[in-house]
Amino acid sequence: MSRHFSAGRLLRPFVCASFIAALTTPFVGSNALANTQLMAEVDTQAATEVSYANFQQWLQSFRQYASEQGISEATLHSALDGVRYRERVIELDGYQPEFVRPIWEYLDTAVSATRVDNGQEKLAAHRDTALQMQQRYGIPAEIIVAIWGIESNYGSNFGDFSTLESLATLAYDGRRRDFARGELLAALRIIDEGDIAAEQMKGSWAGAMGHTQFIPSSFEAYAVDGDGDGRRDIWGSIPDVMASTANYLERAGWQTGQPWGVEVMLPDGFDYAQTERRSSDEWRDQGVRAQQGEVPDFDNAAIVIPAGANGPAFLVGANFRAILRYNNATSYALAVATLGDAIAGRPGIQHAWPRDQAPLTRDDVQALQRGLNRAGYSVGGADGVMGPNTRQGLRNFQRDQGLIPDGFATQALLEQLRRRSE
Repeated sequence: MSRHFSAGRLLRPFVCASFIAALTTPFVGSNALANTQLMAEVDTQAATEVSYANFQQWLQSFRQYASEQGISEATLHSALDGVRYRERVIELDGYQPEFVRPIWEYLDTAVSATRVDNGQEKLAAHRDTALQMQQRYGIPAEIIVAIWGIESNYGSNFGDFSTLESLATLAYDGRRRDFARGELLAALRIIDEGDIAAEQMKGSWAGAMGHTQFIPSSFEAYAVDGDGDGRRDIWGSIPDVMASTANYLERAGWQTGQPWGVEVMLPDGFDYAQTERRSSDEWRDQGVRAQQGEVPDFDNAAIVIPAGANGPAFLVGANFRAILRYNNATSYALAVATLGDAIAGRPGIQHAWPRDQAPLTRDDVQALQRGLNRAGYSVGGADGVMGPNTRQGLRNFQRDQGLIPDGFATQALLEQLRRRSE
């Protein structure tokens, strides 16, 4: 049985006989364009009918599996009856932007003046709840609100996709089918527990739900009933949203009373190839100083330079790593951290970003990776993603060329690698 739904990917042997007959009947008349359009319409209708049947057959099989896993018939009926395949979900799942967005452009939006103002308003409106969760879990109120702001713009945009339809579509036809299948089963367990009705389970195309975008397995692990009504409602209850977010960060290793980190100045001659974590004392001994105030006392901290040696530098500790557990991207963690600072009235990033650097496209990053591999700096496959292996290979190349080994990819470095292969 084909597992593909879209017309362009269907296997022709599954097209039913009546449509084969229609397709093989000669067209008469002089309007060739009309004939071509009619053939396309018939072909699309045939593919749609067959693919609908394929999806429904898969869904029936999954339904039997979910029943064997203990999901009640009432939940299976409410959750899976009428579930549709969503072609838009597959389009979004396969989308790869041409340009790798520079971190400063991301932060311009994520920590905009409007988002800061709205965050301060939300904190004022829900101050008692936020402070209650701060006391209970040790997470600063402004960080709880900042995650709310980054994840869904304070609830104004957490998505209107049916979580069940999104996950069913991805489990049938997505890039990570086994993962989506597990999340779909978790979603059914949530409904079975009575936390949310099937028709109210809404979120992003990828299955992330509610104000702070928990996937179903994270909901099961971390969601908390913050208002005491016996349900964990991250769609409609702000106490539940804040309690669940704070519980997640506490379980991720947040250390009460410590900051996330601090912007720092690095000394002349600093070794940018260092990737180890060190104590604050060890960093101070190397000449690392805070842009404002003092370097916090961390037992285990790293230097983060997301835009290379010409951009801002940060000394980050355990709480920055806790935010990364929520979303493992430096840009995301820095957005949450600096939005929280801004909501609390603390100053923002002081050092300018290197905005004159043109971003690399995915094709550029792939070319960079191929160039590094050819030059003997093995970085693995050319997937167009600046992961840790690529950055390490780039640092090694920069060091050998007498450049600052900051691992920041630029058009100039790409051109240098291209010239080596000519």
